[in-house]
Amino acid sequence: MSRIQDLFNRKKDHVLNIYCTAGYPKLNSTLEVMRALQNNGADLIELGMPYSDPLADGPVIQASSTVALANGMTIQTLFEQLKEMRSSAGEEPIRVPVILMGYMNPVLQYGFEKFCADAAAAGVDGLILPDLPEYEFETEYGAVIKKYGLDFIFLVTPETSVERVKRLDALSTGFLYAVSSSSTTGKDKDMGDVSAYLQKLQDLKLKNSVLVGFGIKDKASFEAACKHAQGAIIGTAFIKALDGQEDVKGTVQQFLKKVLQ
Repeated sequence: MSRIQDLFNRKKDHVLNIYCTAGYPKLNSTLEVMRALQNNGADLIELGMPYSDPLADGPVIQASSTVALANGMTIQTLFEQLKEMRSSAGEEPIRVPVILMGYMNPVLQYGFEKFCADAAAAGVDGLILPDLPEYEFETEYGAVIKKYGLDFIFLVTPETSVERVKRLDALSTGFLYAVSSSSTTGKDKDMGDVSAYLQKLQDLKLKNSVLVGFGIKDKASFEAACKHAQGAIIGTAFIKALDGQEDVKGTVQQFLKKVLQ
């Protein structure tokens, strides 16, 4: 059983996944941010691999990617940073599940199988690659992902047909990522409008747990998302909170306290 599946077996609701950009706010901030998230209540960490043309990301996350790339973050550098993250030697190990989120272009440049092998060796648990099509996943890449024991998470939207939702649920492992609306990250959402969509997903009795993303930013939106899903993903609001902050640990602590208490 993967760490992600174990998490959902142990915790049936209010699972909090926090998105952070690798190499932001500073090149060597990655593990400091991850440890602070773990220590202050995050159940899962979604680590964004910065890319110059991120299709699903709004301006805040795009800007954090631009900063991280300027800082010198690459996939190779990221794996160097993560290689000791599960080790008890030195600083505190990361125990929570870690997902890499990114786009196919830099992964293919790195080498897809090498990427999966290095991710698994570093202790990464799963992947979110929004621009990996279902067909290519089934015919080529899914077998490689499975070979290295990585979970793969597909995204669904309110416009995704019931048939396709069921198909993507069958292909996903770990959880299913329910985008709250068909837009980029960071847009404000009326969670009341989202609830009918989430209720529809709940009624389908899907194989995977569902986490809601896009527009979750505080305690109220987190609680609203959790009414019809196992948990939620916060990204843009967290990146905003980190912007310009020198005290990473204190900033993370304050942010998660406002969401969880």
